[in-house]
Amino acid sequence: MRTTRILKQMSAAVAILTAAVAVTLFFLQGQTDAVAESPNAPSPADTRPTLPPTTAPPVTVPPSTVRPPTTATPPTTATPPTTATPPTTAAPGGEPTGGTLRPGDAGAQVLALQQRLRSLGYWLGTPDGTYGGLTVQAVTAFQKVEGMDRDGIVGPGTAAALAGAGRPEAASTGGDLIEVDKARQVLFVVRGGTVEWVLNVSTGTEEPYWVNGRTELADTPSGHWQVGWAYDGVDVGELGGLYRPRYFHRDGIAVHGYHDVPAYPASHGCVRVSNAAIDWIWAEGFMPIGSAVWVY
Repeated sequence: MRTTRILKQMSAAVAILTAAVAVTLFFLQGQTDAVAESPNAPSPADTRPTLPPTTAPPVTVPPSTVRPPTTATPPTTATPPTTATPPTTAAPGGEPTGGTLRPGDAGAQVLALQQRLRSLGYWLGTPDGTYGGLTVQAVTAFQKVEGMDRDGIVGPGTAAALAGAGRPEAASTGGDLIEVDKARQVLFVVRGGTVEWVLNVSTGTEEPYWVNGRTELADTPSGHWQVGWAYDGVDVGELGGLYRPRYFHRDGIAVHGYHDVPAYPASHGCVRVSNAAIDWIWAEGFMPIGSAVWVY
């Protein structure tokens, strides 16, 4: 009896359990169908339990420091080659700067230079404060007399020599005459045994030259001569024209004007002076007919 009662109880429990399972399956089937019919139904994967998002601590990335653009090393500037001292330039108004006076300069310093040369007897016309051709001739004559380089420019050496120079001395001891110093390439206008004026000259090269089928010597004869004749104009001969020559030798050797009077012997034998200088000689009557000319 006891066994039968137990079996009945078990059967009833199974029946109840079966019914519960059936109800549960029916309910689950309905939920599944509803989910399948819903257009927004999540996929099976979406039905997984949603885990709260893992909040990782923010990682602070230090800001990148942008390096400033690299500045290219400037190209190496080569040391400029050593140059000679630049020529003196004239400041506004023409006043020279730099301690050297040269052709083209103008102003008070040039005027003082001209006055100093004139006081020593170096002819340059009327001092006007402009370093022109006649000032070059006078400076060159001074440099010749003093045994200096003959460049016609007044640098420190020439300026120092000018400061302590005196008037040159004549070879003659008295009388009025013209002296031509071939060694120094200058002409002295001598009055009463004293050098009154000095001119830059260029005499004969002392070299042979060829003219009209014959060879001649370009010499300026040394000796004591006299002015024999003169020509007031351009006297054209075998060697070209001579400007206002005053002849003192039978071979046609004269003191005459020329456009080029270098600092060295360059003529065929005559004594070259500037055209302005020969005009001045004529105007002053320094070489009258019969006057003495000494060449040494």
